Amino acid sequence: MTFELALFLILAVIAVVAALAMLLSRDAVYSALFLIVNLGVVSVFYLMLNAPFIAMVQLTVYAGAIMVLFMFVIMLLGADRLRRPGHAMPWQQPLAVVLGVALLGVAGVALLSNGDGPAPVALQGAIIESFGSPLEIGKQLFTTYLLPFEITSFLLLVAMIGAIVLTKEEKVKVRRRMADSRQPPAKL
Repeated sequence: MTFELALFLILAVIAVVAALAMLLSRDAVYSALFLIVNLGVVSVFYLMLNAPFIAMVQLTVYAGAIMVLFMFVIMLLGADRLRRPGHAMPWQQPLAVVLGVALLGVAGVALLSNGDGPAPVALQGAIIESFGSPLEIGKQLFTTYLLPFEITSFLLLVAMIGAIVLTKEEKVKVRRRMADSRQPPAKL
């Protein structure tokens, strides 16, 4: 057994255990923390596949920024104090079991095939050495994909402005309610 295989197996067990703990945890904060562990292990998998840029993006964007956003939402909404009052949708668990078994079946077929099939068309040619490097991704992003990149940045800016406007209107409503509740009752 090679070192890489042993490391992969250990990390795979950690990823599966973290995913199961995330799903089975009754506390939303613990679920989010288990998801962070899972995303961290996935970033190590990317490093093992010689994709350092994707590994760092995985850590910074998903395990970092997105999970901080999730934690803020959990804390603001008080979802960490909510408990499930029973199963509101009884069809979810059987559907999850069916989908899980289907996923395990597909993974089993992929493992048993041993990768003997033909390589995908995109991988049949020689992969250049700089493929996937941050420099090459930057060149592609700012030359070939400049227009979609700018459109995406504009959409994110509009979404951010919309969120600020909606939050501001809600704060004004809350302040008005608080001011109305502080006024002494009118004399009759």
